[in-house]
Amino acid sequence: MEEKLKALVISSLLGDSMAMPVHWIYDTSEIDQRFGRVEELIPPSKGSYHGASQAGEFTHYGDQVMVLLKSLAACSGFDLDQFAQDWRGLFQGYKGYFDHATKTTLKNFEAGKGPFHSGSPSTDLAGAARIAPLVYCYADDLPLLVSSCRAQTAMTHNNPMVIEASELFSVLVSKVLSGSTPTAVLKELSEGDRVGSAPFGQWIEEGLDSVNKDTRDAVGELGQSCAIESAFPAVVHLVAKYETDLREGLVENVMAGGDSAARGLLVGMILAAHNGMKALPAEWLSDLKSYRQIMDLLKQVDAAKTAG
Repeated sequence: MEEKLKALVISSLLGDSMAMPVHWIYDTSEIDQRFGRVEELIPPSKGSYHGASQAGEFTHYGDQVMVLLKSLAACSGFDLDQFAQDWRGLFQGYKGYFDHATKTTLKNFEAGKGPFHSGSPSTDLAGAARIAPLVYCYADDLPLLVSSCRAQTAMTHNNPMVIEASELFSVLVSKVLSGSTPTAVLKELSEGDRVGSAPFGQWIEEGLDSVNKDTRDAVGELGQSCAIESAFPAVVHLVAKYETDLREGLVENVMAGGDSAARGLLVGMILAAHNGMKALPAEWLSDLKSYRQIMDLLKQVDAAKTAG
């Protein structure tokens, strides 16, 4: 399991970095014309949402995942107050993009609200997509994993469905690490009690029912947007369709357009939990600028867990 745990953190961030150059381009023909088929880590265009970044770097989503990973390494586990402090520090002089959820959360902090009450009401799935470092840290303690995922999500996205999604994805990846296939777990979740009152069961079924469709067509129908009602079933489609082909899954995610970075964080995490490090292309790893730093931070987390 240790190898798959490392892989899922790296792969989640690869999913973000792969998507970064074309993030939020909704017209897929524009992606074709300007970038061709995106099969490697490439730089963004100047003037784009992430135009200040270089090839192999992250969107503002991936940067927040890195903050969470650093916080876990420094605190020997998840500490919401420290994560909140580190998260705020990221955006002091930040040269990347500030989305609405980030702006609202920062205003709430400035108004004196603490991390339990700072979250925006955003329905964007991105808030639930940052959880790979927490899975790495707490894969052997599901209750603690779930509570940590919910807390980190609510700090910026205090929306019941987004918070619930973070729990569902934490349970999904935990079961995959234990040996189940992603598709089997998704079917189990769609029929179980964890879907709650929100329409997660329906969204899972929609995603699973679309696996025989072309991914661009499927994501176009399910929705390319950041909102959970679109992004959640689109993630299900990608995870189920490319269950044994991580590389193709992340490439097709990028080519489907829209909020590909948030989807990529989750798709990369889940597919790596199933397929392991061997599924990560060597050239992607060598081009990922933070690769050595990520590995060093994971070692720090390991050392803290061993000492504890």
